[in-house]
Amino acid sequence: MWLASAATGGNNIWGVILPFVLMFAVFYFLLIRPQQRKQKQRNSMLGQLKKGDKITTIGGLHGTIVEITDDTVVLRVNDTTKMTFDRSAINNVVQSAPASE
Repeated sequence: MWLASAATGGNNIWGVILPFVLMFAVFYFLLIRPQQRKQKQRNSMLGQLKKGDKITTIGGLHGTIVEITDDTVVLRVNDTTKMTFDRSAINNVVQSAPASE
């Protein structure tokens, strides 16, 4: 009698674990993987910034990069105003500067 219950218990453990494995697979392919891809694209975009790029910050400010360091950028927002932002505050590149030869 004990052997019979032990044998069915082995099958029962897979019945408990399988839904969790399937839920993890769904979360991975629908949530985790696309987020990792998006983060990789953002890091690539931030790494390719250069002087003269026209960008938009996450706050909606439009400007042109005047100076750039590893962690900060200085933006020219009009003829006289320059503002300093963290590099991570850049949302997207509106127009890339022409490649200098």
